[in-house]
Amino acid sequence: MKTRASSQPARPAANPPEPEVQQQLVGLAPVFDAGARLLVLGSFPGAASLQAAQYYAHPRNAFWPVMAALTGEPGLPALAYADRLATLKHHHIALWDAVAACHREGSLDTAIQAAVPSDVAALVAQLPALRAIACNGALAYRQTVAALGEVGLPVLQLPSTSPAHAGLSQADKIEAWRTALAPYLSACL
Repeated sequence: MKTRASSQPARPAANPPEPEVQQQLVGLAPVFDAGARLLVLGSFPGAASLQAAQYYAHPRNAFWPVMAALTGEPGLPALAYADRLATLKHHHIALWDAVAACHREGSLDTAIQAAVPSDVAALVAQLPALRAIACNGALAYRQTVAALGEVGLPVLQLPSTSPAHAGLSQADKIEAWRTALAPYLSACL
């Protein structure tokens, strides 16, 4: 049995649904004291970090093993979060993110939209002993350079410790960070 196709065009809905509005995500507070000599800037916390309210909370992120190798504190990744932060401060390392807030689905830097930069210049002004800024990945580096311009300090782009940056092994990431930061690490340890 044949049915006739309607010659009437489909009518649009009277009230089309509103597009979904993404909630703005807000990052974590900086971790520092005035004696910091190295500032490590990530891009923006991943979903696991935001949920835990902890920097680098994803278990496959190499950040804490990298910091363990750089500080000579092999047990660092196993410490309670507050103790990890205290250890960084003890070694004169400050920690923050270059993006203060954004819209993003998931955890990838490439998904960040409407990025609101952190006030990195204000933090740097509070760190009179600062010797270098280490950017954890390309986005952190671009955001930092855009925010600071000429700061009079080395701003280094280092390989991302994210598990999404799978092109380097954890050992290779440790070596790259150690090589780039060698001139500044003795001041931190």
